[in-house]
Amino acid sequence: MIRDVIVPSPGVAPAQAAPAEAGLHGRVLDHLGTAICGGELAAGAVLNIDELVDRYAVSRSVIREVLRVLASMGFIETRRRVGVMIRSADHWNVFDPQVIRWRLASAGRIAQIRSITELRTAIEPHAAWLAAQRVDHDDASELVGLAAKMWAAGKAGDEERFLRLDIEFHQRVLRASGNEMFVKLQDLVAEVLIGRHHYHLMPHYPHEQALQLHAEVAQGIQRHDGDSARRAMVQIMEHAFEEMSSIWEQTLHDPHPA
Repeated sequence: MIRDVIVPSPGVAPAQAAPAEAGLHGRVLDHLGTAICGGELAAGAVLNIDELVDRYAVSRSVIREVLRVLASMGFIETRRRVGVMIRSADHWNVFDPQVIRWRLASAGRIAQIRSITELRTAIEPHAAWLAAQRVDHDDASELVGLAAKMWAAGKAGDEERFLRLDIEFHQRVLRASGNEMFVKLQDLVAEVLIGRHHYHLMPHYPHEQALQLHAEVAQGIQRHDGDSARRAMVQIMEHAFEEMSSIWEQTLHDPHPA
């Protein structure tokens, strides 16, 4: 049954990473997107434009633009004699980095991380295999050097630097694959790695095995040994699943990790 709902007050915690849009439009978009992803605004609920104008103290033009963006993401639709209605999650553009950001800010973040990791498990090992066939000498050498920097940052416990290097490593592998569709997953990979870091779903010191596996991926690509690079990348994904599961168990007992 379709019903009007009260939009959660702006005190609801927004996604941690601010959207690209600045000012009022960005604030309202971020809040509504997070509320929808978190279930505070459930599928079938109807948004009242006048109520949104009053609640956020913005103009109707700002609200209309926010609704246009939400519609482009599959979050809402306008129905005659009904109004602006929230759509179910199966209509959302789940590949949109901003949608991923909002979902990571919700109670369903573990399911979001798991689904992306499953996607990465299907794509990144083959991307590594393709990269071994297509990479040039300079790019391969830079990838090996990047793995060495990751090793140093991981051993030093420099989480911020390790995160930046980890994102760059996986993005470089996707680019080196030469597949334009794989390359489009770069932002998705960045969002899930940032999300795992932000929500304490990564260890402070990366396991030595994970560091070694990144080096093996890079070395396999450099040697044009696609099978070796693919095997190492599969193990990286498997390790990520194990890591996520064990840390999640700890989080269940300590809902406010340091």
